[in-house]
Amino acid sequence: MLTDLLTPETILFADRVDGWRDAVERVAQPLLDSGAISSHYVAAMTDSIAAGGTYIDLGFGIALAHSRPENGVERTGLSSLRVGETVLLNDEPAHPIDLFFCLAATDPQSHLDTMMALATLLSDETLRAELLASSTPADTLAVLTKIGQNA
Repeated sequence: MLTDLLTPETILFADRVDGWRDAVERVAQPLLDSGAISSHYVAAMTDSIAAGGTYIDLGFGIALAHSRPENGVERTGLSSLRVGETVLLNDEPAHPIDLFFCLAATDPQSHLDTMMALATLLSDETLRAELLASSTPADTLAVLTKIGQNA
């Protein structure tokens, strides 16, 4: 399922970003460019984080930016951004982030399905380490194809 959403076009890498807002904007850009989300969705995500929404910190330096479908989701989509220089989510030292995901879901079921697939990936210590070590979209996609093989 994740390989249906994460493609070479939606898997990004950046050596450096200008803070968490820039990271969220960059990770959302492929979904914005494809028309999966509107700019209102990006603003809703950043506003939520700025209001204390550090709950998107999944641990292990990974964050999942998202908002509600009514904030501008046209199609379900997922993108990722691996940053070379750690970003402090909401400028809080307790939330260092190296990998951002942006999830846009059109309905609760697609939101849950994508969250479950991400949870399966990220709860596997080996796959998580490989994902965090990825430096190209091909590396990331190779990790995604291994989901469920270690069970």
